[in-house]
Amino acid sequence: MGHRCHDEKPSFNLRKLIQLFFFLMLSPLALCQLSYKFYDYTCPNLTRIVRYGVMSALANDSRMAASLLRLHFHDCFVNGCDASVLLDDTSSMEGEKGAAPNRNSVRGFEVIDAIKASLEKACPYTVSCADIISLASRDAVYLAGGPCWSVPLGRRDGLTANKDGANDDIPSPFESLQNITAKFTAKGLDIKDVVVLSGGHSIGFAQCFTFKQRLFDFGGSGIADPALDTSLLQSLQKTCPDQDDSDTTLAPLDPVTTNKFDNVYYKNLVSGTGLLQSDQDLMGDNQTAAMVVTYSKYPLLFFRDFGASMVKMSNIGALTGKDGQIRRNCRVVNN
Repeated sequence: MGHRCHDEKPSFNLRKLIQLFFFLMLSPLALCQLSYKFYDYTCPNLTRIVRYGVMSALANDSRMAASLLRLHFHDCFVNGCDASVLLDDTSSMEGEKGAAPNRNSVRGFEVIDAIKASLEKACPYTVSCADIISLASRDAVYLAGGPCWSVPLGRRDGLTANKDGANDDIPSPFESLQNITAKFTAKGLDIKDVVVLSGGHSIGFAQCFTFKQRLFDFGGSGIADPALDTSLLQSLQKTCPDQDDSDTTLAPLDPVTTNKFDNVYYKNLVSGTGLLQSDQDLMGDNQTAAMVVTYSKYPLLFFRDFGASMVKMSNIGALTGKDGQIRRNCRVVNN
């Protein structure tokens, strides 16, 4: 890779720890907002531990880069970035894992569990699961060849999940650009964030059922989407034959550079070879189409803006200060 991601923190000494203690005692509001240096003293090896965990996961499964990025997205759009997506069902609460956008689809829970276990050994009861997701998604993108950005930290974990919120608030590949944009703006994001964060589809796969209607019965017409590239159409019809048992078969979101995070996703949209209808629709609006064309030409601009939009997204509804908690196990609320 032509760049490096520097955010490892120096080891602390006793004097610094004492200074931190008095600083916190004298500044009760110090922990009530996110900070790039939040764990500098309390868990100085945090970023090394997270990156090693992500590297290990990607060595076993290259798809995990996209899965960790998606996990962060699906978490932040429901209750804010509070790690609610990680919570298992209980007798009194239905978790978000069983919601339609997540069921048999969202992955990476074991990766977060492993990183959390390592952090509990290094700095017990210190790092939130929400911060782990934020860092892991950044490292996943970087290790897949994408940009690196500094992640503000200090999130705390939520106390409950919101299955209905997951069903209602997470954008769907079946929705119109207008509806997707509305869901983004409801979270404090804007149309530029829609285009930029859609670039996360540079990596990863989609199940056939999410785009099969484009192959055989576009808009109930009984024919394929006429805007779909002919060679791509033929290839996808072989991958996803018009039978129910192919619904969960996977196809790459970017068949050109499938496991590399780059701007080819935008080049695909310009050439009419976007996989999901919701992606290709970005070319049907003058404002979003202009941004797509720009990012297709200027990869470094896309990288810069992607990092900025990820930081913006990671701030949605973040719990800080005394709100929420630091879960010891990311799957359950502390007793």
